[in-house]
Amino acid sequence: MKPYQIVMGLALAGAAALVLFGDRTPAGDVVEPVARRGASPALATSAPASARSGADGKAVVAIARLVPRAQLVGEAGDATFGAGEGVFLGQNWNPPPPVPTAAERAAANAPPPPPMAPPLPFNYFGKAVQDGAWEVYLARGDKTYVVRNHTVIEGAYRIDRIAPPLLTVTYLPLNQVQQINIGAID
Repeated sequence: MKPYQIVMGLALAGAAALVLFGDRTPAGDVVEPVARRGASPALATSAPASARSGADGKAVVAIARLVPRAQLVGEAGDATFGAGEGVFLGQNWNPPPPVPTAAERAAANAPPPPPMAPPLPFNYFGKAVQDGAWEVYLARGDKTYVVRNHTVIEGAYRIDRIAPPLLTVTYLPLNQVQQINIGAID
């Protein structure tokens, strides 16, 4: 072993001996404030409220009343004091947000865009010509629709024109026209 390891081992053994065999009696005396001669009156009045003078001039030690928890941390226990100030306030180190330009302010004050029709909820399965008129087979979920010109589906979609490669559909609540690609003529 090296010499410093021996010294460290002896210091550890000494500390362990003090822990095991040291004086463990608690100090039962109350420490009183010291009255100093010639002290300024400001220092004399700064004694805690719990240390008051008795009739004989000696300090009388009194235990202060406990402050209710609700008064310290609020009824909800949110640890706030006064006007919304928290006990542990955070610090925001982020830079302030940039000031919006005139164009950004105008865009924010612009009216909302007009409502748009939702995307068509139908899947295209096929088409056929029967007696010179086109029929198209569409599906939505577990329902299958055979549609022709001027067919209304679920009261919301009207088939306006079937002319391969496009199927023209009108969304009735907003009267907006949409198209589905149904492929070229076979």
